[in-house]
Amino acid sequence: MVRLLNDTRRWRLLSLAVLLLGTGWVWASRVPPSVADAGQFPNTHVGFPAPDFALETLDGATTSLAGQRGNVLIVNLWASWCGPCRAEMPTIQRLYDARREEGLTVLAVHGTFQDSEAGARAFAEELGLTFPIVLDRDGAVSRRYQLHALPSTFIVDRKGIIREVILGGPLSEATLQSKVDPLLEEAP
Repeated sequence: MVRLLNDTRRWRLLSLAVLLLGTGWVWASRVPPSVADAGQFPNTHVGFPAPDFALETLDGATTSLAGQRGNVLIVNLWASWCGPCRAEMPTIQRLYDARREEGLTVLAVHGTFQDSEAGARAFAEELGLTFPIVLDRDGAVSRRYQLHALPSTFIVDRKGIIREVILGGPLSEATLQSKVDPLLEEAP
């Protein structure tokens, strides 16, 4: 009988320990208040709203993703030392030049936290980039967009929904055009 009581106590202690550990795990893995207060969970998957951000451009202005609502948007995360980034930027520039009047916008998010602003400026000047280059100085946007590879490209529709995620590069003109053209044809 004493052994049975000891086994019962052990099970109760083990159950209590599991309950406490589970509660601790749920608390530790909760959504951070700063994200929960924004009303949108960070999710960079197709079909979800693109996480908003506001960053300074190379010319000192501030621009945001939400401010581009109504346009088809290419959000490209890159760095000046990235070979595939260098290879695909002229393709993005050509498409931007050809389709911006139809509502195409590009936000080139430079990973300044792992590069330099001078590098971004030299890169943009060398390649003649005319779309906004925004500076992710602290890496917050790269973390929010769950950056795994450079370049990473997110195609966002006029309503702010991610319609395509392309990791790595360089992007071919045909690939990029095939992703953007149908969205430009949708009514604003």
